[in-house]
Amino acid sequence: MSTSPGEPGARDPGPRSGPAALLRGFVVLGVAVLLLAGLLRACSFAPGQPEVDRESLPRVDPAAELRRAQPSVGVPLRVPTLPPDWIAQSSDVVVVGPPGDTAAPRAARVGWVTPEDEFARLVQSDADEVALVVSEAGDPTATGTAEAGGRTWVTHTGRRGETLWVTDVDGVRLLVTGSAPVERFRQLAEATLAAPFVR
Repeated sequence: MSTSPGEPGARDPGPRSGPAALLRGFVVLGVAVLLLAGLLRACSFAPGQPEVDRESLPRVDPAAELRRAQPSVGVPLRVPTLPPDWIAQSSDVVVVGPPGDTAAPRAARVGWVTPEDEFARLVQSDADEVALVVSEAGDPTATGTAEAGGRTWVTHTGRRGETLWVTDVDGVRLLVTGSAPVERFRQLAEATLAAPFVR
């Protein structure tokens, strides 16, 4: 007497096989491979600093930007001349003090990408030195001094490990910061001290 599947004593036909099942398996495997490839691409390891595409960097004219900034900052601003492999790519004016405080000092900032694709920023303001350093680095630690351009610069390390140099010239604070190496800090500091004032 024969039995049919589902009846007591029926034999389990086992997993289905054939071309349709094989095709489903390939589809599932293909989706898994694509997902894994996308994940690996998103998480790929790049040793060292991220590459900078110098051709696509935004560029600014430091002289023009500082000329516009001078009325709101209210102090003479210097325009350093740097080699062509320094790319000026950012500028702004920030309040050195509580947000919305219309009486707080302002600071003019210009940022460059250095030849090593690191970053360096010049900040100029008549703000108090401590307030200016805090506005740039959060909770800095004084680390000593450095000599550049015939002047002594007080050095600090910011909360993210960035270096800051600051000096006072006739009541104007000059601050250099960024990820650039010491020789680039010195180059920017010297160029700034030798620079003419914006006109």
